[in-house]
Amino acid sequence: MTGSSTLLLLRHGESAWNAADRFAGWVDVPLSARGRVQAGRCGELLRDTGLLPDVVHTSLLRRAVSTADLALDAADRHWIPVRRSWRLNERHYGALQGRNRMQVRAEYGADLLRFWRRSFRGTPPPITPGSVFGQDDDVRYRELGVQVPRTESIADVLDRLRPHYESEIAGDLRAGRTVLVVAHGNVLRALIRHLDTLAGVPADDDLSEVQLPTGALLRYDLTDVLLPVRPGGVLVGAAGVTGWPAPALRATSE
Repeated sequence: MTGSSTLLLLRHGESAWNAADRFAGWVDVPLSARGRVQAGRCGELLRDTGLLPDVVHTSLLRRAVSTADLALDAADRHWIPVRRSWRLNERHYGALQGRNRMQVRAEYGADLLRFWRRSFRGTPPPITPGSVFGQDDDVRYRELGVQVPRTESIADVLDRLRPHYESEIAGDLRAGRTVLVVAHGNVLRALIRHLDTLAGVPADDDLSEVQLPTGALLRYDLTDVLLPVRPGGVLVGAAGVTGWPAPALRATSE
């Protein structure tokens, strides 16, 4: 069986808070210098492999928006439509947003931190209203009428992601377009779980092995009913297309 459409998943390049090992969540931090290079290289990879997207879906957060812009420019696809949605925002990390991971680990312990980060239903403590790292007064969400969450599990991310996937992304795929989704570690983790569950892979609440490093590109070929031809997809690397999961896919900061 061959796929009738192609879905490309790109995790944004390294952000300033990835480099500082801080939880970002919905805090709108920029790419680091390394992240900008990663984004450009992904665009070159799209160009060199001939995986040229027809449309891009991304979040409202600048680290994903900038990654998409830099990648499309390098691939000479800067002119294609870009659709942005808050539903592709990174997971809201609640009271952990803005905090250093080592400090959180020391306060709560490694086991609880791992549960919050990698369990499908693990939910960090909610953020305090009015926190400097909250989005209570963020104009983009106020104008869109979005109720900003206080915290989210990966299950919560999938719940708010699924409507956008089923209506917008799947709509582009059914129209025969090659779709590039430029998003965040936990959003892509949730989407990978969703796609693989549709393909019959047993759902696992431990998502520790579902990892995409910053700047990594994953390819899914889909059937005419949008089921993965190969669950897990294939990682597109500098040397071509390799198997998934690959040894390089280890845990990295969100």
